[in-house]
Amino acid sequence: MKFKLIFACILFFCAGTLKAQTAKEKQFATFAQRQDSLFNQAYQKRDAKTYEKLLAASLKEYNNLSDSVKKDFSGYYMNSFYNLCCTYSLLNKKQQALDYLEKTIKEGYYDYAHIQADADLDNIRNEARFKTLVLSTREIGDYMYILNKGGKYNLSDKREIPKFTYQSADNPHLVSLRKAFKLDSVAGTGNDASKIINLLHWVHNIIPHDGGHGNPEVMNAMNMIAVCKKDNRGLNCRGLATVLNECYLSLGIKSRLVTCLPKDSLGIDLDCHVINTVYVNSLKKWIWIDPTNDAYVMNEKGDLLGIEEVRERLVNGKQLIINPDANWNHKQSVVIENYLYYYMAKNLYMLECPLNSEYDLETKVKDKKLAYVTLLPLDYFKQSPDKSEHTNALNGAIFTYYKTNNPTNFWQVPAAESIAKTK
Repeated sequence: MKFKLIFACILFFCAGTLKAQTAKEKQFATFAQRQDSLFNQAYQKRDAKTYEKLLAASLKEYNNLSDSVKKDFSGYYMNSFYNLCCTYSLLNKKQQALDYLEKTIKEGYYDYAHIQADADLDNIRNEARFKTLVLSTREIGDYMYILNKGGKYNLSDKREIPKFTYQSADNPHLVSLRKAFKLDSVAGTGNDASKIINLLHWVHNIIPHDGGHGNPEVMNAMNMIAVCKKDNRGLNCRGLATVLNECYLSLGIKSRLVTCLPKDSLGIDLDCHVINTVYVNSLKKWIWIDPTNDAYVMNEKGDLLGIEEVRERLVNGKQLIINPDANWNHKQSVVIENYLYYYMAKNLYMLECPLNSEYDLETKVKDKKLAYVTLLPLDYFKQSPDKSEHTNALNGAIFTYYKTNNPTNFWQVPAAESIAKTK
């Protein structure tokens, strides 16, 4: 059963966007929350008839919402069908269970792993119709399967992309950032890897992750740290990675933002995750750094791994280890199965980096030019165009996007002359 997710989605929406809610939205959220205990009672009693009545009443309210509001509560509609499927399955009423499973999938439920593991569905698992229905979700919802299919690149791809650049630590803004927060002291006196990890912990500790709100319009470390302190708020994953990226640059450490993206062939998965890739001079390699989860990744020997290595190990079934103190907002430990084998397996399908790593990079102002490179696996369904451009109608910022299938080009090592020695 996935009952609790229906109302978790609603309650998250309420908490995250309460100020923007209309009276109708608030009314529906309150109604849905009241239904929670009634649905649960019907499920516990295996009372499908009562559940169907509750569902009919809930869907009547749902269908009275505008199309735009329905999107915000879409999880409610979809999971309602799933839970009734579970109830009928537990009652061994296979036809009804399969009917509601089909409705669930038609409404966009593609959690292949959950369907496979859910004991509530055991009574229908061997039915031919069940197998056909579930197979249709695999290409969308089985993230390790999708990642494995997307494991191949083309090392011979000769499409030219510009060189990645990294702003010098003597930039006045970076100097001010370094001094304002005493980042030399934060980094400590250990080797470069330990300094990178110390800065990761520091950013994670001073700014909470908040995925329910956007970031401040001025997206540089000085402003975002100040806004978070003043308003007692956090940043989403992109904001956290931006702050940490500028802290690394201020100490002469080469770092990039990496947007980790799903395949999403249906255009329904709006989720992605942004982390940092950081170059360790002493190891001569990039490493995985995630300020949202205070996480870095290692192999079985304890060697630090980069994003490319983690992806390759996931595809090939090799062992991965995350640091034991990885956590979300000091409230929840990060579990490797959920973090790497589910969430990041989904979001490591394709990767995108800004070409230029610098202070205040993504603050949008008129005529500002931003360029990004996307690394695509060979089985991605949209390989072209090689280069595209567009202008943001709201702020006039100009975006250029390059595509490559060649990981060697994407993971360019910073030129020797541009690597500043970490002080």
